[in-house]
Amino acid sequence: MAASKAPKELLEILNQSIAREIQVSVQYMWQHVLCSGVKGYAVRDVFKKFAVEEMKHAEAFAERLAYLGGIPTTKPTPIFVGGTLKEMLTVDRKDEEGAIALYRKGIAAAAKAGDDTTKSLFRRILAEEEEHHDVFGSLLEED
Repeated sequence: MAASKAPKELLEILNQSIAREIQVSVQYMWQHVLCSGVKGYAVRDVFKKFAVEEMKHAEAFAERLAYLGGIPTTKPTPIFVGGTLKEMLTVDRKDEEGAIALYRKGIAAAAKAGDDTTKSLFRRILAEEEEHHDVFGSLLEED
């Protein structure tokens, strides 16, 4: 797909994806730093690992968007750290649900545009977001 022929809808979804990935990257890193107590200590490395993965997702979406002729956003969607571990995990699971819905929309938009590369990128990141959602759900069961 030529960079100049990318549909506006696909470019918008990519930018929404970047904003979301920046948001959760910062959010998870702060949760890693701020969570405390025995249970917090047990999951802090999960927050850190996911924060790094989310930043890599933001980078991948930004590279693709730039290739397609768009300008990547630098503004995250609203960040919510939470006050308790349960609050953190609950909001994180909800954020992952939002990502899953958005990336399915991205897959459909890329398919409609005949952009197999972007479709593949969304599919790869979707699989990782589903894993994050599963982990946060499991951690909530243990809480």
